[in-house]
Amino acid sequence: MQLNKYTNNWYKPGSKIKILSWMVFSCIFFESKLPWPSFIKISILKMFGSKVGNSVVIKPGVKIKYPWFFEVGCNSWIGENVWIDNLTTISVGENCCVSQGAYLLTGNHDYKSNLFDLIIKPVVLENCSWVGAQATVCPGVTIGEGAILSVGSVATQDLKCSGIYQGNPAIFKKSRIYRKKTQ
Repeated sequence: MQLNKYTNNWYKPGSKIKILSWMVFSCIFFESKLPWPSFIKISILKMFGSKVGNSVVIKPGVKIKYPWFFEVGCNSWIGENVWIDNLTTISVGENCCVSQGAYLLTGNHDYKSNLFDLIIKPVVLENCSWVGAQATVCPGVTIGEGAILSVGSVATQDLKCSGIYQGNPAIFKKSRIYRKKTQ
């Protein structure tokens, strides 16, 4: 590789003022371990261009690279120490859970290029999906509706609806079956 020739000048995620402003708000309200209420965090995300549904829970220690590339649907949870490394869009559906320490990333580098070219691809978590603690979702991956990526697993390709996936790389283990709740 010739890292001295690396450039990503084509990539312009936002103005320097916008990025710097977000970094300040992020450090104080998101990355902090202080338990700021979710409604405050949601207001700040919306101020920076995120699309956020009702009743979203955002725990302390969450890192979001660029909120203007982030959307999350109603009733979803973002756990402690989640890293949303979104160089491009990350879309989290409704009733989703992104558990503590999960890593959602949209960028990588072209290992075939000696110039280490930046590659970005969106990530989608469809409704009712669940990314387990310490799991990683790689660029370009869609987690299908109702699918689960188990604790510590790595999704390198799309996960089909209602499947439970485990390992590195994550492979299908079984179907997710919902029990009917009796009162």
